[in-house]
Amino acid sequence: MVERTTASAGANGRVITAERPDDIRNVVLVGHSGSGKTTLVEALAVATGAVPRAGRVEDGTCVSDYDDIEQRQHRSVQLSVVPMGWDHVKVNLLDTPGYADFVGELRAGLRAADAALFVLSAAAGVEGVSGATLALWEECAGVGMPRAIVLTHLDTARADFEEMTDTCREILGGGASESMLPLHLPVYGDKGADGHRPVIGLIDLLTQHVYDYVTGERVETPASEEQRELMEEARNRLIEGIIAESEDETLMDRYIGGEEIDLATLVEDLEKAVARGSFHPVLIAAPPPEGARQGLGTVEILDLITRGFPTPAEHPVSATSVAGKSAPLACDPSAPLAAEVIRTASDPYVGRMSLVRVFSGTLHADDTVHVCGHGPADTANHDSDERIGAVSVPFGKQQRPLGQAIAGDIVCVTKLSHAETGDTLSAKDSPLLIEPWSMPDPLLPVAIKAHSKADEDKLSQGLSRLVAEDPTVRLEQNPHTRQLVLWCLGEAHREVALERLRSRFGVQVDVIDHQVALRETFATSSSGKGRHVKQSGGHGQYAICEIEVAPLPEGSGIEFVDKVVGGVVPRQFIPSVEKGVRAQAARGVTAGYPLVDVRVTLFEGKAHSVDSSDAAFQMAGSLALREAAAAARISVLEPIDAVRVVVADDYVGPVLGDLSSRRGRVLGTEPVSLGRTEIRAEVPELELSRYAVDLRSLAHGAATFTRTYARHEAMPPQLADSVREKAKSSG
Repeated sequence: MVERTTASAGANGRVITAERPDDIRNVVLVGHSGSGKTTLVEALAVATGAVPRAGRVEDGTCVSDYDDIEQRQHRSVQLSVVPMGWDHVKVNLLDTPGYADFVGELRAGLRAADAALFVLSAAAGVEGVSGATLALWEECAGVGMPRAIVLTHLDTARADFEEMTDTCREILGGGASESMLPLHLPVYGDKGADGHRPVIGLIDLLTQHVYDYVTGERVETPASEEQRELMEEARNRLIEGIIAESEDETLMDRYIGGEEIDLATLVEDLEKAVARGSFHPVLIAAPPPEGARQGLGTVEILDLITRGFPTPAEHPVSATSVAGKSAPLACDPSAPLAAEVIRTASDPYVGRMSLVRVFSGTLHADDTVHVCGHGPADTANHDSDERIGAVSVPFGKQQRPLGQAIAGDIVCVTKLSHAETGDTLSAKDSPLLIEPWSMPDPLLPVAIKAHSKADEDKLSQGLSRLVAEDPTVRLEQNPHTRQLVLWCLGEAHREVALERLRSRFGVQVDVIDHQVALRETFATSSSGKGRHVKQSGGHGQYAICEIEVAPLPEGSGIEFVDKVVGGVVPRQFIPSVEKGVRAQAARGVTAGYPLVDVRVTLFEGKAHSVDSSDAAFQMAGSLALREAAAAARISVLEPIDAVRVVVADDYVGPVLGDLSSRRGRVLGTEPVSLGRTEIRAEVPELELSRYAVDLRSLAHGAATFTRTYARHEAMPPQLADSVREKAKSSG
């Protein structure tokens, strides 16, 4: 953008601090998997002197993807914060995973940030911009978050700078040509043996300077005649775009009238438009050569962050007091404390560590703070005072001690044993609750059991710590199937959750088949006779009862009717018959699934004055129900879920076809926003076990869905027979 001034660095273990909120910038990097976010963070860290070189875990220079799981999987799976200094400003870069399974970490980064850099691979084309990236862009636009675009991988075979810029403008900008324009043009070198043209520099369209990055240092070079011709049209378009977004209504008239607008005015208006979120500049980035300090575009990106992105004070957040009053928080170090736990993690040496964004006041080490839950319904579970431990600056695997954190900063604190992700930390004499941010509902079920008796003893604690760390994991003890179920966002999320259980919490679990809560009912009326007569030495067992079973409407449960006359079944044994019937109904009558929605009528029986007993009539009632079931047509009932899918219009057809293939009934469709349609359907739960994964693949990440239980209904006979056979073979 403009000439830079001196930078402040944080290398060699020095802690980067800020004295005022105006000296802090919190920026989240988002983008599709493989777009180069982590590489860019490393390049910016090297450019600022925060680390001497990029990506060396063994010497402590790796500041992102340092977790053991990330190293094994070769991808980001969690949010990481990398602080660095530039132009006397502390920049907290929040590197987020690009894979959709870890969107919870992404949303935590969005919560902590005041602006976003969308890092997109120029080689990805439309696929890199549409789908999840477009949805996230629209979400940021909805809250007015300033955004800029950084294009990477320009020197790959399929990359085309102009085409990718036009694609971004068309998809993300909705075709608004004046609000999304490049600040720089790439300078290409000669073709190599592989036919690729490396990007060796860039043209600054505002200053009209050409910068060469071949040596790993930004060097200004004179513009050639070809470069001047290339920049003229692009520069004029950029100036018109900046002026169009300017608040000065007379500026366009002056420009159209031929007046030369000075550079300082253009830069000032550009920075205001970026901070307001009305203009989204497109920048270029490439990692530095081996051993070099500056990657292509790093200086320009840092200048934009420090001068064009808003300070924490320009991004107000509201909180609610105990009295129920909601008001914006003052981003002032001297104001009452208000902070939020962005994410939690466990460290084998220091215990639970909480990443905290301070919105107001100052957080000191060893402070006693009030912890308030993440929502009105949860306040009772998290409403207590806790004393925090150390305050530190996260930097890769390191924690650099810090005495205090002022409003606007992001730090780690220890010893918050009860605070969970999303909880509010405030002054103990002035409790506050910050409105929670939305998290996706995990919809991929994973049934688990302890691998051994030793694991079983540690399972409960390990699972509770896992859920406390990751709010996108939901734990369920299914009362119908008696299975322990982890609900995750996808298969990669599942693998990371299980790996964390094993490596961090020392709990080994086995994944088992997830069961759906099937039921049985009588489709036709029937009768049965239960005879339990046994004679042996001493008292025998004698009980006979006859019942009629009739189907009832859904939701009726088990209804027991006594129509015994003449005392053929003594009054004291009638409850015993009912108990036996209900016990057998709970066990099922054909496939082992609970029997529901029937009326059982006891009308006849026999007893013995000596040998009849409570246990005998319980057994007779059970046998009578089983005999009645053998003579009737039994239906297997399966749960039906009401499903709502919001999908990009381009994928409505494939999604509708897929729902039909899952025995779904489509109830209707309606547009919900520009380019998006909501599909309402009812789908058997058996068909939805992998739908979270399959829908993402089918719609290329451009769809979301919700599911809620609607009712149970009869399964098709052929499928019911298959279920019974499977139950018999496994039982």
